[in-house]
Amino acid sequence: MQGRLLPKYKGRYQAHPKNNWQDEFFIAKELDLDLIEFIFDYDDFSQNPLFSESGVNSVKKIIKESKVYVKTVCADFFMDFPLHSNDVYKQKDAIQVLKTLVDKVSILGVTDIIIPCVDKSSLKKPIDLKNFKNSILEILNDLEKKKINLSLETDFNPKKFRNFLDQFQSEYIKVNYDIGNSASLGYDFKEEMKLYGNKISDIHIKDRELNGGPVLLGNGNADFEGVFKCLKHIKYKGPFIMQAYRDDDGLEIFKRQFRWIKKKLSLSYDY
Repeated sequence: MQGRLLPKYKGRYQAHPKNNWQDEFFIAKELDLDLIEFIFDYDDFSQNPLFSESGVNSVKKIIKESKVYVKTVCADFFMDFPLHSNDVYKQKDAIQVLKTLVDKVSILGVTDIIIPCVDKSSLKKPIDLKNFKNSILEILNDLEKKKINLSLETDFNPKKFRNFLDQFQSEYIKVNYDIGNSASLGYDFKEEMKLYGNKISDIHIKDRELNGGPVLLGNGNADFEGVFKCLKHIKYKGPFIMQAYRDDDGLEIFKRQFRWIKKKLSLSYDY
C-alpha cells in the first residue's frame, strides 16, 4: 500500500505521499516487491498524478525505471466524497471523478480500483444502497470498455454482501477482501470465501483485534494460515497488498511484518 515504506505524510496514517511518492518505488524494488497499490485520496486530488495524463506519464516513467508496477488503486477519495451522497450534485461530481480516474489509470494497465464503503463511507441506510448502486450502474460501461474491475470493500456481513453483489450483472464488479477488517468484524472467512471467494480480485493484508483497531501482524484475530489455505483452494491469483500496521517511520516496521507474512504465505499458499 502506497506510503507504507515512507514516513507518514502530514501525520496521516494512510495518504498519497504527494512530495516524495517516487522514492517509494525504488525502496520497494530493493525489498523485491512487485507492486505498489496507489492511493487516490481527497486531499489535493486534482494534483494526484493519476488524475492527469501528464501525471500518469510520470508514473509510467518511474515504473519503467524501478520495475515496480501499479495494477491497483485504493480510491480513498470516495470515503470523503461518497458515490452514495444524498446530495445529487455531489453524487454527480463523484461519478465524474471516478470516470476520469478510470480513463487515466487505464493508461497504466490498472486492473482494479478499490472503493472503500467502510467507516465514514459505510452503506448504512437503504437510500445509501440505492444511491451507490445507481452510481455504479452509471460507470459500468466505462469499466467494461477499459477492462477495469471496481473492487468493493464493505462492512456487510457475508450474506448481505453476496446479495448486494448479485444486483450487478457485470464481471467487472469485484470484491476487495481485507483480512484484518473481516477479523475485527468477527466474520467467518470460510463463509465469506464460499459466498463470494470467486469475486475477490484484491487482498489487503492487515491484522486487527476483534472490534478493535490495527495491530502488528500476528497480534490480532486474523487467521492468516486459514485464509491463505482458502484462497489457495479457490485458486486466487490476484495481488496481496500489505496494508499492515504502521508507525511514524514506516519502513522498519514494514520489513519486520513482511518477513513474518512471507513465512505464512510460503506455508499455506506455496508463495
